[in-house]
Amino acid sequence: MLASRLLSILMLLQTRGRMSARELAAEFEVAVRTIHRDIDQLSAAGIPVYAERGRSGGFRLRDGYRTLLTGLNQSEAETLFLAGLPGPAAQLGLADALSTARLKLLAALPPEMQLKAERIAARFHLDAQSWFHSTDQLPSLPVIANAVWNERMLRVRYRRSGETEAHPRKLAPLGLVLKGGIWYLVARSGKSVRSYRATNIHDAEICDETFARPPNFDLVVHWEKAVREYEAGVYHELADVRLSPQGVYMLELLGPYVMRMAAETAGKPDRKGWVRCRLPLESFGFGVRELMRLGEEVVVLGPPALRARLAATADRIARLHRDRPSKQGGTVPRTGATAR
Repeated sequence: MLASRLLSILMLLQTRGRMSARELAAEFEVAVRTIHRDIDQLSAAGIPVYAERGRSGGFRLRDGYRTLLTGLNQSEAETLFLAGLPGPAAQLGLADALSTARLKLLAALPPEMQLKAERIAARFHLDAQSWFHSTDQLPSLPVIANAVWNERMLRVRYRRSGETEAHPRKLAPLGLVLKGGIWYLVARSGKSVRSYRATNIHDAEICDETFARPPNFDLVVHWEKAVREYEAGVYHELADVRLSPQGVYMLELLGPYVMRMAAETAGKPDRKGWVRCRLPLESFGFGVRELMRLGEEVVVLGPPALRARLAATADRIARLHRDRPSKQGGTVPRTGATAR
């Protein structure tokens, strides 16, 4: 534990510059006296750590001092090679930088670790894109990333419901999030913070105007809260259903939120394994299409309006398939049948 903390202190001083004993103590959740002892041990080991007194003082490394990454253990080095996502890096315009950084990291490792670290990249590939989705063309993404990094205002035109805005809007870009292979920009618009799908952002331009990043804004915390609110707000209806064992298995077609509510509301299975539970739906119209994906493995018990709508839709589909197809692609009623 001590060796790990000493190395972490060294890396923090190298990356952040001057840090006070109180800041270091808070970082590692130890006493200030412990930090002073750690600094003494680093100095004894030949690390050029200097103490500066005064209100703005603290500990810092000698100017120009850099350490090689010889403190990495095998698992840490392998994890760093596993963490690089070439696809998203290329979308951000950082493919060359990522490749160079990996080469520098490899060169900094001790010889005995280099071969094993290279094996990680050869044996594991992280594909953030979901199935049956091609990679979005995102010409504006590098511009957006640049504005996020430099805290500069963005002027963009956004597309909603297939229509691109005629007039541009100005956004204060706070961060980028990659979820399920899709990039989202989290930005402040006026006094509110919203999420924008990057593929719908057009004609992005970086403004000369800078903005003050909210001091307490945490991108991860904000995104997790936004995801929970979106998932809770998108479903407006509930279906009371019975599911066969196969139907329970097929619920993954409807997504994890539906699966979670089904599990939370499921009753005891009957003798044939059917269970009664509730499923969240965005609307009755959308719900009918979703429930029909489960076929005969689901029976809708309520609400009555949903049952009636599902029955009417199933009847129309059955009638279309009972009639024989015409050469023009429509259907022709069977002899004796009444066309409606």
